Amino acid sequence: MGSLMQSEPEMEQKPVGIRFLERIKGSKLSYNAYQAIVLIVTFLAYASYHAARKTTSIVKSALDPQSPDTGLNSLLLRFTSFGSSVKEEGGGWAPFNGPDGTVLLGEIDLAFLAVYAFGMYFAGHLGDRMNLRIFLTVGMIGTGLFTSLFGVGYWANIHSFYYFLIMQMLAGLFQSSGWPSVVAVVGNWFNKKKRGLIMGIWNAHTSVGNITGSLIAAAMLRYGWGWSFVVPGVIIVVIGLVNFAFLPVNPEIVGAERVEDLDSSSEKIGNSVNEALLLSSSDSETDDKKRAVGFIEAWRIPGVAPFALCLFFAKLVAYTFLYWLPFYVSHTAIEGEYLSDETAGNLSTMFDVGGVVGGILAGYISDRIGARAITAASFMYCSIPALFFYRSYGHVSLLANASLMFLTGMLVNGPYALITTAVSADLGTHSSLKGNSRALATVTAIIDGTGSVGAAVGPLLTGYISSKGSWSAVFTMLMGAAFVAGLLLTRLVMAEVAEKIAESRPSEECRSPVDSVQDHVMEV
Repeated sequence: MGSLMQSEPEMEQKPVGIRFLERIKGSKLSYNAYQAIVLIVTFLAYASYHAARKTTSIVKSALDPQSPDTGLNSLLLRFTSFGSSVKEEGGGWAPFNGPDGTVLLGEIDLAFLAVYAFGMYFAGHLGDRMNLRIFLTVGMIGTGLFTSLFGVGYWANIHSFYYFLIMQMLAGLFQSSGWPSVVAVVGNWFNKKKRGLIMGIWNAHTSVGNITGSLIAAAMLRYGWGWSFVVPGVIIVVIGLVNFAFLPVNPEIVGAERVEDLDSSSEKIGNSVNEALLLSSSDSETDDKKRAVGFIEAWRIPGVAPFALCLFFAKLVAYTFLYWLPFYVSHTAIEGEYLSDETAGNLSTMFDVGGVVGGILAGYISDRIGARAITAASFMYCSIPALFFYRSYGHVSLLANASLMFLTGMLVNGPYALITTAVSADLGTHSSLKGNSRALATVTAIIDGTGSVGAAVGPLLTGYISSKGSWSAVFTMLMGAAFVAGLLLTRLVMAEVAEKIAESRPSEECRSPVDSVQDHVMEV
């Protein structure tokens, strides 16, 4: 009777799109089909988040059409003018076309990133206490609404700085709901053994969203800069409705039976067996198991703090390249010639391409060796010589610049992608949680929220250092950040190395697996 009583609510929670597909098929969907739906829907969802986020950097040239050659001092806070090469005839748009227009745009960017970073912590806390499908849908619709309202200022002839500031801050607040939600959902459907590679491929949505957003915003500028905001805003709302109709948050909601390798996580097996044995006899323990994990409690999960701090410095490096790379390329003589803004912007996409490869490679390696910290730290340490060689030899030729940029993007974005996806999902289902899966969004928010603070700090420091010193000083800062990022994982790396050494030793016939595990814990 108990199982029958639980099946009806589950059926009521099934997304309407899933029920529609099952009605057409005439039977329940397979587990693999549900996984494919989850990957496709969440990929489109977060790609649309990035497409909406990318719009501002493209439209800046229309709002503040001053020459990029006026010097770095005027660009100190304009740290998100990435790859903008489209110019609009006329005098720009007040209040951004004045002498302090670039500073005002920089303040809007800083406000957006600050609200996004700190909103991430609260978003994860709420996400573990709400239906993630509804939570993600609300975030996407809110993002689309306020992104579009920013563009409405074009037709409404609004010239108030505070209007645009508030619209961007609210858009950043709703955007913060995206990442914790999609990672939590994907983590619910894929076990630890396969997360690295699958999430590495899936993480390409970031680059796809950036490229798509740039193309849409640039194409719409000819019709008026307002369309560059409204069109991406409408797109994310539409995809948000698709998300609401089709996204199954976890296998339990749709009554799917797991067909993955049960030995991928020993603690998960134990928790699943215990839950099955106690389901009919102990409702109180089940309720406790479903209790969402608190913010402080999530910070105390082993591995969360070091990976979060590591991501702070990893994102500092990655976002400095994201926002400043086109400007750096256009102001660096390659083979004795300076590239146009458009060519520099196109060339800078090699960093994103390298990032996609790096994310997939880092995920694959970490799955193969079963060591996330070793993989992330190795990539960060290897990025240090890559940064040095790019700064030292990137000017030799266009081919050398593109090749070294690709290599740098691969090594910098590899651990960034790994930590924000597979690592976050792993820690959100850590054995210390005793089978409680309602920590995924909170853990993801803590890790990526901390990283997003670094994402705001890096470009800002770059503007200051480059205006006061030189680009060599900027690259020194980036190499130092990469070194610190790797250093923060030292304790976890040592634990993983000790585990690998213990696994490589010949097993003793008279010792049980439990004894071996206890010895390993004592060694660590």
